Amino acid sequence: MPWSFTVGTIAGTAVRIHMTFLLFLVWIGVAQAIAGGPAAAWGAVAFISLLFFCVVLHEFGHILAARRYGIRTPEVTLYPIGGVASLERLPEKPAQELVVALAGPAVNLVIAAVLIVVLGATLDQADLARLEEPGGNLLARLAGANLFLAAFNLIPAFPMDGGRVLRAVLAMRMGPARATHLAARIGQVFAVFLAFVGFLGNPILVFIGIFVYMAAGSEDESVSFREATRDATAADAMVTSFASLPVGATVRDAVDALLSTSQEEFPVVDGWGRPVGLLTRGLVIAALGQTGEATPVADVMADPGESARLGDNLHDALEKLRRSGRPAIGVVDADGRVAGMLSNANVMEMMMVRAARPDYRFRRRPA
Repeated sequence: MPWSFTVGTIAGTAVRIHMTFLLFLVWIGVAQAIAGGPAAAWGAVAFISLLFFCVVLHEFGHILAARRYGIRTPEVTLYPIGGVASLERLPEKPAQELVVALAGPAVNLVIAAVLIVVLGATLDQADLARLEEPGGNLLARLAGANLFLAAFNLIPAFPMDGGRVLRAVLAMRMGPARATHLAARIGQVFAVFLAFVGFLGNPILVFIGIFVYMAAGSEDESVSFREATRDATAADAMVTSFASLPVGATVRDAVDALLSTSQEEFPVVDGWGRPVGLLTRGLVIAALGQTGEATPVADVMADPGESARLGDNLHDALEKLRRSGRPAIGVVDADGRVAGMLSNANVMEMMMVRAARPDYRFRRRPA
C-alpha cells in the first residue's frame, strides 16, 4: 500500500501505518497544544495511540478468527479512520463470515471489561460524554471508547463489521451475490447518513462515510464478478495470439516485436517454450536508451512471476496475477510451456462478452 510502512510483524501479519495516520496524530497534538498547552497535547496523543492499539487488537480478532478457516492475512494497515485487515480471501460460508465479523467487536468488549473489572476503571454517562476531551480518567475514557468502537462497528453499514454480519445473515437465506448487493445498498445509505452527520461538525465521519460508500460498491462489484465467472478458467480469459521472445534475443528483437504487435508485455521463453522472464514496454525502452539495442533481453527482463495453468479457476489465476504485481502473467500447459497471456484487460473483455451474451460458451482449451 503506497504511503505506508511496516512497524512490525505479528504471527505472520505485517502491521503497517499509513502516513496520514501520523499526520492525524500531529494534527491532534498541535490542536490540543494550542487549546490547553503541552500537557494536554501529550495526553491527547497518548490516548489516541492507546485507542489505536485497541484498534490493532480489534483487527487481530478478525485475523485470528479468519485463520481458523485457513484464511491468511498478509497485512493490517492503520488509517486515521481505523484499521483495515487485508484478508487473502473471504470466508466461504456465511457462518464463517459471521464469526470473523463479530470477532473484532468482541475484542473491544473484552478490552472494556478488563479495564473496568480488572483495572478498576469507573464509567458513567459523564465519562462517555467526555471521550474526546483530554482531561479525565484515562482508563475510563479508554473503556468508554472501546464500548463505542464495538457499537459503532456493528452499524449495518457494509463493509463495516455490522454490514458483514448483515451480509452473512442474508446469505443464509439467499445467494452470496444477492446478499452482497442488498447489504452494499444498505451500507451506502448508512454511509450517506454518516457523511451528513459529519458535515454537522465531525469531519472524521465524512471520511468514514465516503470510505464506506466506495468500499461497499467495490465489494459488490467484486462479488458479482466472482459469481459471473464462477465456472471460468484461465484458459477462457487468456490471449492465445501473442508474440514471445527467446531467451537469446536482444533488445533490438524486442523493439521489432513491440513495433509490429499491439503487445506491451512479452514472455521470454527457453528452448522448450517455458517462461523464464517477462519483458515490458518500459523495460525495452529503458534498455534501448541506457545499454543499446545489442543488449541481451536476459539482462533486462523481469522475473515472470507465478504462472497460471490452463485449468486454474479464473479467480485463482487472477490472484496469482495480483500477487505478481505485473501487468500480465503467462498461462502454461501441462508441460509448463506458455500457452497464453493473462491480464486484467483480457478479463474485462471476457466480462463484456458475458454481459452481452450470458449464455455464451467459450471454446475450452485442454488443461
